Amino acid sequence: MNWEAKIITYKKEKRIAVYFEKNTELIVRIKKLTGSRWSQTLGVWHLPNTVENRERFHLAPPSYSLPSEEGIEQIEKFKQILRSKRYSENTVTTYSEALKSFLVFYREKAVAEITNEDVIVYNNEHILKNNLSASYQNQIVNAIKLFFQIIRETKMIVDKIHRPKNAKTLPNVLSKEEVKLILNAHSNIKHKMMLSLIYSCGLRCGELLALRPVHVDSKRNIVLLKNSKGKKDRITPLSPKILEMLREYYVLFKPTTYLFEGANPGEPYSEKSLQSVLKQALKKVAITKPVTLHWLRHSFATHLLESGTDLRYIQELLGHQSSKTTEIYTHVSTKSILQIKSPFDDL
Repeated sequence: MNWEAKIITYKKEKRIAVYFEKNTELIVRIKKLTGSRWSQTLGVWHLPNTVENRERFHLAPPSYSLPSEEGIEQIEKFKQILRSKRYSENTVTTYSEALKSFLVFYREKAVAEITNEDVIVYNNEHILKNNLSASYQNQIVNAIKLFFQIIRETKMIVDKIHRPKNAKTLPNVLSKEEVKLILNAHSNIKHKMMLSLIYSCGLRCGELLALRPVHVDSKRNIVLLKNSKGKKDRITPLSPKILEMLREYYVLFKPTTYLFEGANPGEPYSEKSLQSVLKQALKKVAITKPVTLHWLRHSFATHLLESGTDLRYIQELLGHQSSKTTEIYTHVSTKSILQIKSPFDDL
């Protein structure tokens, strides 16, 4: 089976692209790898630029792609502690991968001898040199801080580990007309239902896929979200129009364990399939913006704000821990901005 892999820069992030002639078996295997994505533009499968993936696709000598024996042992202990603290498996993977990258860089140095100065060197010689994103750097910092809070014998002063300066990016928002086009693009009621529920309730992708039929309370007109981000439960209002659609959907598909199930009964619909549903909708209505599922959540919050909903309620509906996170939507709301008259109009 012929294939080739190389490091590429995709959306300002280093990724591993895997090139091969269309092969069903290989596609199935790649889909199972964490973080794998298909790029329609590039016509290639690409994966996170992790130590394991570089080793898996022979992009780095094994001696340079693994931490020291002590480092490997410490990472395993780190994973066990995170799991005992009930961190989600996604967080465990993210933090341990980030820590591994750092400990690979210092594989010749004892963990107890690593200092704050070493973090600065790593940021300059690895993060910046490889043009890795500030968000990735922040993940590394989170992992390092948490790890060295646990390690007892260390020269690291955790409080002095600095973070990268946050980029002041605004959330991407669609107009109500664009949202309507996307939600009505599919004739398949299941596809239409999933996208509509994300927008109408402001759900994260994972929250939608974790929904079970019992979480929909038609008598109280609410949706219960269990164990969402931060291990928190919350409720969100259920639109009467959505409830009608859900009843029609339920009669046709009769879901058992999850509200939206995949090809195998009792198993949740996959995130990749849901992303594909959105891409198909965008193609059908000729929207060329790089819309993601999270854009629907951003649009839900912004449209609520523009219709006069109090920011505190929006914070509760979105499940934000801090009001500062929700306040960013005030910067993309056009309600006040459109009332400003440009001096150009008076010329």
